[in-house]
Amino acid sequence: MHHSRLCAVLIDCRTSDVDEAARFWGRALGRPMDLKHPGSRGNYRMLETPQDEPIVQIQRVEHESRVHLDIETDDIPAEVARLENLGATVVSRLERWVVMQAPTGQRFCVVRVQRPGFPKNANRWD
Repeated sequence: MHHSRLCAVLIDCRTSDVDEAARFWGRALGRPMDLKHPGSRGNYRMLETPQDEPIVQIQRVEHESRVHLDIETDDIPAEVARLENLGATVVSRLERWVVMQAPTGQRFCVVRVQRPGFPKNANRWD
């Protein structure tokens, strides 16, 4: 048995200035940049988000700009297997997460637990 839930919306920005991108998205979504958050480092900027809502993170990338979802879980291998059974495929396995592709073409990530209160509002999979 394991649990999983929507964790984050990542806004991938092909830009040289991740702070400028985060300022835009922060203003657009009404959420200021949170530079004190440990996730605001390097190519990443966090927006202030209530604990009971998904994380919103701005990410500087080299590929095309897009939005992708993260699914957090207490058992990454079990969640990846469950999603493969639904038709998703593994694109790459990284140290702390797995990049997958849905049968409809969208990429998303399966990550370890990121937000407090887990497994509140999570699905339980047997």
